[in-house]
Amino acid sequence: MRAMLINDLGPVGESSAPLVSADWPDPTPAGGEILIRVSVCGVCHTELDEVEGRMPPPRLPVIPGHQVIGRVEALGEGADSFRRGDRVGVAWIYSACEHCGFCRRGEENLCERFRATGRDAHGGYAELMTVPQAFAHAIPGSLADAEAAPLMCAGAIGFRSLRLARLENGQALGLTGFGASAHLVLKLVRHRFPGTPVFVFARSAAERAFARELGAAWAGETGERAPRRLDAIIDTTPAWTPVVEALENLERGGRLVINAIRKEDVDKNALMALDYPAHLWLEKEIKSVANVTRSDVREFLRLASEIPLKPEVREYELAEANRALIELKKGEIRGAKVLRVF
Repeated sequence: MRAMLINDLGPVGESSAPLVSADWPDPTPAGGEILIRVSVCGVCHTELDEVEGRMPPPRLPVIPGHQVIGRVEALGEGADSFRRGDRVGVAWIYSACEHCGFCRRGEENLCERFRATGRDAHGGYAELMTVPQAFAHAIPGSLADAEAAPLMCAGAIGFRSLRLARLENGQALGLTGFGASAHLVLKLVRHRFPGTPVFVFARSAAERAFARELGAAWAGETGERAPRRLDAIIDTTPAWTPVVEALENLERGGRLVINAIRKEDVDKNALMALDYPAHLWLEKEIKSVANVTRSDVREFLRLASEIPLKPEVREYELAEANRALIELKKGEIRGAKVLRVF
């Protein structure tokens, strides 16, 4: 099968091709697993974190990609939850132990044996992949393949972030960064919290214009002050500066939810500007988001189908995966990027 591999770790740039095209052996589903013929796979900043070594895979080479949509090609022994031809999706959560205290409480995202798709197991930048059937998701018929792919991570992690923000209708929400996840959060908030104004902080004029186009009450640069204090802010960036700036925009008792699996070190000195009275005092809170659970993905898919909530998507061929990652790093973003595999 065709696949794009991470063979080595290193910086992503115009002169580098972080992923290598390869003819890879077709996988075979083990007991309880299904084999998926991949249709599309979303492109996520997490792939940059893997390639550049902030979150290195435990072994190389590995096939990245964790926003997978495809159809069941074959069933392993004992796999009976799906039938051949069913359309399914795979998210960042590839598996968990299902027995520890975290898993029993529905917090499988915190399981010590959590395995990530495209990092700990081969993912969807390929024509075929396997996954335990319990961690595959039925895709609603109202969503096209390319529309469904970003919902598996950008959408689901945004949904979890919004829940952790504990927002009430009418309260003011801030979003730092305006890529795949943030633009879906804005669409979701406009449906679920119609009285809530959304304030967007983004580095590029194009992102700010896109936010206003989707209904943001205000859009400014990262260092600007919003017209009012914000009750909650969701940070979707890979940087530290927006975290510090967001805290200064928070209302007393407000909550900052950091929706990022890793932060880059390029602006780590921004943390030196953290000032307790200005940024943290008066019961402000900081909450990180760790992965997603299966229930996050399934609940969000159901909600997205009902609204309906559909992302803005730009498609690339599988062989163009490097170009998609380079553009993502450069901030050339409008909605979500998706690889067309089949």
